[in-house]
Amino acid sequence: PDALGSAGPVLPSGLPSPAKTVAITGMRKSIADHMRGSIASTAQLSFVLEIDVTDAQQMRDEVSKDKDAVITMAHVMIKACVDTIKDNPGHNSVLVDGNIIQFDEVNIGVAVALKEGLIVPVLKGADKKNILEISDGTYALAVKAREGTLSPDEVSGGTFTISVLGTVDGFTPILNASQNAILGV
Repeated sequence: PDALGSAGPVLPSGLPSPAKTVAITGMRKSIADHMRGSIASTAQLSFVLEIDVTDAQQMRDEVSKDKDAVITMAHVMIKACVDTIKDNPGHNSVLVDGNIIQFDEVNIGVAVALKEGLIVPVLKGADKKNILEISDGTYALAVKAREGTLSPDEVSGGTFTISVLGTVDGFTPILNASQNAILGV
């Protein structure tokens, strides 16, 4: 038993004796609870599509060179999503009390990996921003996320989320609770 008199978690049979038990607390617990709640309350569906992004990479390189700005493929994907969402309003919506609520403003949640877990700050009014403003806005949010200085307003109000994992063959992103769509790249 530990200091509180608890024997700890009951392990499935056949496992070796644990070397260490680490309680999930704080941000990691909040993230785990949020993700478990999303999976339990939404119909998760993945659709995989490979696309040629050569033209997008060339555009990114040209904009970065001409404007002395850092434009990543994530920024290009955000801009492409914003433009596509305007034509597909069902993807810019939330499910509340059995109702699909659609929005004119596109607030993009952008997943940011931290040592403690994953956080999704929200770029508000992304539909009104050009790619340079998207780059500046997501960079500022990522810095605040890593510094732990995001305000509650900066992590709420997302209507669509993008999770850019990097160079992998595929993954299944988990919907943010109430949102109806997420893009995993």
